[in-house]
Amino acid sequence: MLALLARLFVLRPLLGVAILGIPVLGLIAIGLVSVMVFKILFFVVLPIALVAWLVKRALAPHDDLAGSGS
Repeated sequence: MLALLARLFVLRPLLGVAILGIPVLGLIAIGLVSVMVFKILFFVVLPIALVAWLVKRALAPHDDLAGSGS
């Protein structure tokens, strides 16, 4: 298998790069995009949702007598 890949690079270097290089670049691009999406979710969306939830909870009308259960 390795000998066939080595022969492919020797005989057709552009084809070898196309077969092995493009999928590797694709994996690197997918990894970078997923890291960026995770960072955006963690550092932008999550804090905004947390602040919105806290504001909604703080400004909601409370009935202290209801829901005590005893």
